[in-house]
Amino acid sequence: MKRQIEIFTAGCPVCESTVKMVQELACGNCEITTYDLVRQCDSKTCIAKIKEYGIRQIPAIAVNGKLLNCCKTNAISKEALIEAGIGQG
Repeated sequence: MKRQIEIFTAGCPVCESTVKMVQELACGNCEITTYDLVRQCDSKTCIAKIKEYGIRQIPAIAVNGKLLNCCKTNAISKEALIEAGIGQG
């Protein structure tokens, strides 16, 4: 079963390092979608998802439709990504 990973960024250096960390951890079962909130998306899906997930800070990551706990209060860490199942086949 594919793991849906959504990354919300603003294209800043902090966001870029988070995207890179997710990409390095991702496995064959991970499908990554990156939303650049500065450019937004034509369909405005990214804006709807921000509201749906309750995103208040970026970068932020949702796995299988659920915002990671670390994205609600703290910085994103490699440990939090692994705990969310990223990189595990």
